Amino acid sequence: MRVAMVDPSLFTGRYDDSLCAALAGEGHDVILFGRRMRATDAVKPQSYAYSARFFGLSERLRAFTGEGRAFRAVKAAEYSLDCMIGPLGRIASVDAVHVQWLPFAAADRHMLSRLQGRAALIHTVHNATPYHGDGKMAAMQGRGYRALLDQFDALIAHGEPTRDALIRQSIDPALIHVVPHPPMRLAQADAAMLDTVPDPVLPRILFFGTIRPYKGFDLLIDACIALWNAGHRFELAVAGKPFMDIGPLLDAVEQAGRKNDLVLDLGFLKEERLDAHLRKADIIAFPYRHIDSSGAFLSALHYGKAMVASNAGMFRGLPADADGEQAVSLVEAGNAHALADALLPLITSGAVRQQAGMRAKGLASRLGDWEDVAVRTAKVYEAAIRRKSER
Repeated sequence: MRVAMVDPSLFTGRYDDSLCAALAGEGHDVILFGRRMRATDAVKPQSYAYSARFFGLSERLRAFTGEGRAFRAVKAAEYSLDCMIGPLGRIASVDAVHVQWLPFAAADRHMLSRLQGRAALIHTVHNATPYHGDGKMAAMQGRGYRALLDQFDALIAHGEPTRDALIRQSIDPALIHVVPHPPMRLAQADAAMLDTVPDPVLPRILFFGTIRPYKGFDLLIDACIALWNAGHRFELAVAGKPFMDIGPLLDAVEQAGRKNDLVLDLGFLKEERLDAHLRKADIIAFPYRHIDSSGAFLSALHYGKAMVASNAGMFRGLPADADGEQAVSLVEAGNAHALADALLPLITSGAVRQQAGMRAKGLASRLGDWEDVAVRTAKVYEAAIRRKSER
């Protein structure tokens, strides 16, 4: 089967790369269409093709303009024009077009309209609420997203919570296919990269990935300050790019006298650097206010580290092990006090951390693999092709 995988901004590059490679391994002819590669990208096409189809102008200007308002304006204008009149080329000459992300709904509707009838259209709904509803920019990008879903021949959800949310939005249940999101592996750090991340002196909690309001970074700061003030000794490492003002939160840590217990590595980080942070962490925190599925969590499982997460989205449905034990300590979403209570036994006992880490590593083996996902995804393509022919 000929497949065009479309992720214009490479929002989920690691997922795209893993799925494309697995589909190619099953004998499908796959091209991933994204933007020009950046130094922080770790997409390395194996057995599939890659086309830097989108954002050619804005990506060239990025080195000069940075990522401020001017860059975003050029990017939006370029993408809108491209969706309306840009050449479709190889995207349209396939059996199935699988869209991972729709970066700007007002423009995306034009591209989808032009593709309808030429190939089966499939979309993975990574989150039922576009961009998690975070801020004015997310609201602008996501305005009109729900209407786009009706243009697809099949929708993929990673779990029942997302499927249920889509049905509540009046999506035809027959259109929705559940294909789980398996664990992923980041590019590995070499010895030189490992040396750039300081070794922990005390038990280290890690928060990694982009920092956005829905991810509950403020809740983690509140929980850590409460634990520090109670006399507990540990470090907090933060690795990722902020998309919110975290200055007041960092000031609060300093005012609590714990600046030296804070390890900051802010910005878009290479996967190898994230790998180094994950290797040196003792505990990984996912204090999300809401989430459907978390690529960060699924990238961290195989490190065998103790994990604490909110009881939101995919975390609620994680399977227990054979003894009925949960692999992840779950806390009430939005509750900093409960988060502190869950972290306490992990920062005070190496034995508890080790047991929790072993359970997390065991969970990774129970969440499926990419070969199975490729087979299930190909079946979704077949269903979409049939639906297209019946329209």
